[in-house]
Amino acid sequence: MMEQTNMFEQETEQPLAARMRPRDLTEFVGQQHLLGPGKILRRLIEEDRISSMIFWGPPGVGKTTLARIIASRTKASFADFSAVTGGIREARTIMERAEEGRRFGERTILFVDEIHRFNKAQQDAFLPYVEKGSIILIGATTENPSFEINGALLSRCKVFVLKALEPEDIRAMLERTLRDPRGFGSLKVDLAPKVLRQIAVFANGDARMALGTLEMAVLNGQIAADGTVTVPEGILSQITSKKSLLYDKNGEEHYNIISALHKSMRNSDPDAAVYWLARMLEAGEDPLYVARRLVRFASEDVGLADPRAIEQAVACYQACHYLGMPECSVHLTQAVVYLALSPKSNSLYMAYEHAKKDAETRLAEPVPMQIRNAPTQLMDSLGYGKGYVYAHDTQEKLSAMHCLPEDLMDSVYYQPTTQGLESRYAQRLMEIREWKKAHDRG
Repeated sequence: MMEQTNMFEQETEQPLAARMRPRDLTEFVGQQHLLGPGKILRRLIEEDRISSMIFWGPPGVGKTTLARIIASRTKASFADFSAVTGGIREARTIMERAEEGRRFGERTILFVDEIHRFNKAQQDAFLPYVEKGSIILIGATTENPSFEINGALLSRCKVFVLKALEPEDIRAMLERTLRDPRGFGSLKVDLAPKVLRQIAVFANGDARMALGTLEMAVLNGQIAADGTVTVPEGILSQITSKKSLLYDKNGEEHYNIISALHKSMRNSDPDAAVYWLARMLEAGEDPLYVARRLVRFASEDVGLADPRAIEQAVACYQACHYLGMPECSVHLTQAVVYLALSPKSNSLYMAYEHAKKDAETRLAEPVPMQIRNAPTQLMDSLGYGKGYVYAHDTQEKLSAMHCLPEDLMDSVYYQPTTQGLESRYAQRLMEIREWKKAHDRG
């Protein structure tokens, strides 16, 4: 009996993302800051002048694909290795073979995916082979290389930062997928542009997620008698469970909601703040983006009224960095509620804005001689540092020495409020200013 075949059988032999992996730079989407005409990484690839490098970026932006494109263009041998599925022992075996090849004039590119999965001691194993030129190391990581990559190794690699893909880049990729025989080009797919755009937005800059969502949508579409596959507009909400929460993170609604979160916290309304937080997270917003906004809020709107606010916000960012969604939602909630209930002060923000205005409009103001550095004998003879008073040598740990330029002598930038703990700093500042006024001899 002949086995019956499914109309999707050929198309689903591999996941759509694997089938549609770009084969060269012409098919690669995004990263124009690195791969646009004349950009450094494009030139290195096209001229086959690859040196050791680290690709740092979020998931699904093309780190592995870019390494494969390099492999297809280079005259070097190429070894593909994942720190998730392999250990440092296997990597060392590859590098030893590469060292043997080097003696015969062969180059080897070793691509290590998820290189941050190796601890810094394990990463030491790559160092001698990179130094001798036995391998050209290309590492891919979603984590900040400054924290996750061995310093000695990092100093020998060029770091290229890959950005999350723009919705327009993803939509163009999805449109090509519907036409390409490797994708759904052999099918007649009826899919509204609105749905395609929603998939592009929902993907959150991740091409792999976008292709996986498109694949699920098409495979669950309605098949007509003539073979046409219709993808209804409502299917995306069934697939993603995000009905009515999809929003364009580069559009007006994105800025409306982050504004609503910020202003709810400023208005000391934790209920509204938590609601707007949930709206953002459940729509697929990057939790680190929200956490960064909270760090800013902690100083802009709370400041010294509660100096611990910034500690809470920074700790929240670190927790989000370690855990990601959905686990970090509770950390963001803690920070949002804390900031909403904190006493408010914008005195730090106002101080900087006032000082910035003077700095921009009066750039030529000289540094007073008494607080200039005098590292050479000539500078000392010219009066640099003359009249400087080391505050720690005084009984009050204060001096009446002037530190502002003469034309700005009476300027006041920081004006504390009496909110929360800032009232203590306000009292201290008043005492300091009165003491200096009383002891000022010009």
